[in-house]
Amino acid sequence: MAAGKRSPCSDQSLARNDPMYGTASAGHAWAMFEIPGAWGHSAFLNSETILDPKLGRAIARRVEAAGMRVAAIRKPGRRPAQPRWRWFLARSDEGAEELHHGEVSGPQEYLDIALDGSDGRPLTTPLIAVCAHGKHDQCCAVRGRAATAAIAAEYPELTWECSHLGGDRFAATMLVLPEGLCYGRVDSADAAGLVRLYFDGRLDNRFLRGRTCLPHPVQAAQYFVRAASGEDRIAALSPLDVQRAEHRIRVLLAGDSGPVEVVLAEEMSEPLLSMCHASVPGRVRTFTLVGINPKPERKQ
Repeated sequence: MAAGKRSPCSDQSLARNDPMYGTASAGHAWAMFEIPGAWGHSAFLNSETILDPKLGRAIARRVEAAGMRVAAIRKPGRRPAQPRWRWFLARSDEGAEELHHGEVSGPQEYLDIALDGSDGRPLTTPLIAVCAHGKHDQCCAVRGRAATAAIAAEYPELTWECSHLGGDRFAATMLVLPEGLCYGRVDSADAAGLVRLYFDGRLDNRFLRGRTCLPHPVQAAQYFVRAASGEDRIAALSPLDVQRAEHRIRVLLAGDSGPVEVVLAEEMSEPLLSMCHASVPGRVRTFTLVGINPKPERKQ
């Protein structure tokens, strides 16, 4: 079936009931740059009316060379007559989370910002970024903008639309910095409620894809323990060790009463189309639970 006639990738994913756990985009550090206006397929390379492609490439390459993830952000709603050029730099590693913010007079100055955040000011509030990159995937445009509007109605100062985060089939996708909490299908959730949970130091395991600073097997192991125990604290279940043997992965997590061992099987899915523009089906990695030891008791 032609790409324009088949169901959107997020609808197909819902119909298959694709598991979201263990799929968060990898990133220990993030750079988010405001690029107001309409984005092309790549917000940095194909948005000529607001950002010169050579400058966009230089900005992205500088950040990526420093081992950081880069994304464009913009405020939802009507575009301002006078553009602003705000930036956020985040470190997401457990126990070392930090978020810095600043503003420059034009995009050329993005090349001069110290990538450790020292040119800005530290923030104690999060950055909530929802992918609404319609030129990259139609699901992000439709589902992402609806989720952004719902969150912005309650948290207007914290909420941004962002460019591609990965996992289009899980649209609407959301990133919460500095912790790097990656959510999916947030348009099906109480999207603003996910932010309220965050301020309580908690998360919703049903919609969490994982934390971006953690390896995918750890993300999956945390999901299974949370599902079994009801543990919903963001800071809980830190990884202690990961070992691989053939198709089994042993993940050791820190529990309140001692280490928790999670054994996973690593498998490949049936071929699927992971985004609306995909033309060739591909297999994706999935994790299934083999066992948890000791078996956690369900929280009341």
